Amino acid sequence: MSTIENVSRRRFLTGGVIATGALVLGVRFYSKLSSGDRLPHDTNADRAKLHPSVYLGIDPDGTVWIVASRSEMGTTSRTTLPLVVADELDADWKRVKIEQAIGDKRYGDQNTDGSHSIRSYYDAMRIAGASARFMLIQAAAKQWGVPATECETDLHVVIHRSTGHKATYGELANAAAKLPVPRTEQLKFKPKTAWRYVGKGEVSYDLEALVTGKAIYGMDARLDGMLYASVERPPVLGGQVKSYDDKEALKVAGVHQTVPIDPFKQAPGFQPLGGIAVIAENTWAAFQGRKKLNISWENGANESYNSADYKNELRETSHKPCKVVRSVGDVEAAFAKGERTLEADYYVPLLAHAAMEPLVALAEFKDGKVTAWAPTQNPQAAQEIIGKELGISPNDVICHVTLLGGGFGRKSKPDYVAEAAVLSKKMGRPVKVVWTREDDIKFDYYNAVASMYMKAALGGDGKPTAWLQRSVFPPIPSIFDVNAVYGDPGHLQQGWTDIPYNLPNLRVENGPAKAHVRIGWLRSVANIYHAFAVQCFTDELAHAAGRDPVDYLLDLIGSPRTIDFDGVQYPNYGASLETYPWETGRLRHVTEMVAEKSGWGKRKHGRGTGIGIAAHRSFLTYVATVVEVEVNDQGEVRIPRVDMALDAGLVVNPEATRAQFEGAAVFGTSVARSGEITATKGVIDQSNFQDYPVARINEVPAQTNVYMVDSDAPPAGVGEPGVPPFIAAFCNAIFAATGKRVRDLPITKLGLS
Repeated sequence: MSTIENVSRRRFLTGGVIATGALVLGVRFYSKLSSGDRLPHDTNADRAKLHPSVYLGIDPDGTVWIVASRSEMGTTSRTTLPLVVADELDADWKRVKIEQAIGDKRYGDQNTDGSHSIRSYYDAMRIAGASARFMLIQAAAKQWGVPATECETDLHVVIHRSTGHKATYGELANAAAKLPVPRTEQLKFKPKTAWRYVGKGEVSYDLEALVTGKAIYGMDARLDGMLYASVERPPVLGGQVKSYDDKEALKVAGVHQTVPIDPFKQAPGFQPLGGIAVIAENTWAAFQGRKKLNISWENGANESYNSADYKNELRETSHKPCKVVRSVGDVEAAFAKGERTLEADYYVPLLAHAAMEPLVALAEFKDGKVTAWAPTQNPQAAQEIIGKELGISPNDVICHVTLLGGGFGRKSKPDYVAEAAVLSKKMGRPVKVVWTREDDIKFDYYNAVASMYMKAALGGDGKPTAWLQRSVFPPIPSIFDVNAVYGDPGHLQQGWTDIPYNLPNLRVENGPAKAHVRIGWLRSVANIYHAFAVQCFTDELAHAAGRDPVDYLLDLIGSPRTIDFDGVQYPNYGASLETYPWETGRLRHVTEMVAEKSGWGKRKHGRGTGIGIAAHRSFLTYVATVVEVEVNDQGEVRIPRVDMALDAGLVVNPEATRAQFEGAAVFGTSVARSGEITATKGVIDQSNFQDYPVARINEVPAQTNVYMVDSDAPPAGVGEPGVPPFIAAFCNAIFAATGKRVRDLPITKLGLS
């Protein structure tokens, strides 16, 4: 159990002593290490004179080293978490140096997705900073012969006001290093009123390197003597090479040889897909040689997969009784009363990640061990899969993490890193595997295609007396278990089993669907299609009842209460329901806030213009969004304004949070406008931005306003929660402007662009 789960939310924010054990989020805090005690692959923090934590070290010159154990892909977690350490330490941010951690279990979970970096590591960072501050104060007090209780810290110094004594952190580092690391219950955390950085905002630590071209991404990693590889993979999931002819490929200048990669066994997981790799002196030669390959494929069972047919299968399944995952009251009895009923089908296709940086990895197999460099969200998973593929211990794999040019969840699946390691072992030299944009689109772990069936009975007041919803989608666990066909609780919780409405009769169901491509998590995951269905259906009911959509939405949310999930498998994004209860009052508050801030009901909208609203909780954060659209006679859609209100608990870095929600509006625009992956005979139809476009600058919202609730709740996620309500509100706005209901994404299905 994390520290945060042992204290009240009010106590959490106001400081004071937190009484917990020595373990924090699964990460043990180490005392200072002698030279003989060094752990493998030490960081500068490890080597620092004062080293109270795996995350922190202080040198005698006053330099503060903070380890970033989470991957940086534009979310600024590499900046924000160190800010928490620096704040609790009272460190001068100008004297802080951040270094990126390799994959190492002593840092706990390093899989940087699920919008939980701040939530899961806020306590650990506070403890790291507070431990060092405690030790520095103790060292100063001992040196000056005064009680430690009379000493305090200011910016990078310890002071004793009554005597005027002052010492810098660097001056105290040697003495402090000789002291024992304090127990967590000995620490006293800074009150909110004393925070220097938390809640104030800070630009990215890497900003200068980013804008001057000095930042190191995966493609920048180089080793002497390395080779480049481009891999021709089976076009259908589960396919294998029947035969191949590489004569023409080997004639390309710079090509060394071709190397087969074995296909995956059983479920794909994070295994390489297999195929034929072209090994060359440079990427150009590798790409050109690959084009010359002549391969005959055995496509396997998934060759029967066609998107149009599969869509019909999902819809048919959703129209039949499915597995019940939540039930309140008696839905069938309520429907039998013969009240007015409304039904609707919603559909979201497969979605690709399409991060700006395609996949790339460099690996060297040498003396039975592997060293890899990759833009990965999950270096420990890279260690695991490389170990399995090469038959070595994960402890014999070092994975260095570069900056990521976008991730969105794709780079938490390290199949591409495993490819590089496998090829390096075969070649006896370092190998860099470079994916093309076409590879990135065609061999993704796609966000699931989903079909949702919605049905409601309306009473005399227009409110639902019964509500039935069914969701059918190929589940993410299918990449690990070929027999998995039902959604798991972790993804059913995402906007489906946690529908927040106060309904007398409710039934939530999930139907089976077999996966024919690799399914994986993408920014917001199942929340995308579930929020789309629930919030758009809510808007349909409001109009059917002749009600204002905001008033109707607030009516359905009802008065503030805590949702009871008794009898429901509800993981709550891995967090305690005691610490992070599902509070409808917070959803109601952001809905009221965004309605007021957007001027809902106060602005007039003429022909071809309209606004829509949606509200949703995901990753423990409550968000309500209003989108304004203009649609001309040619069906071209413009988004003049977006308003977003959010309650994410404690917001550590407001500037970064604002950027995440502005980015969510851009990301959601791409999904709604043009996001669609299809397959014909098992082969993905799309290949690049010409047929899987992302939103251009003239297509994204012209103005996005973000409003943050000043909350006393513990920190929640901010990277993903902005996407789901944006998509639904956008589609509701299109109806308000055109009278056309968007039930199938993307909106091009309605002739809109």
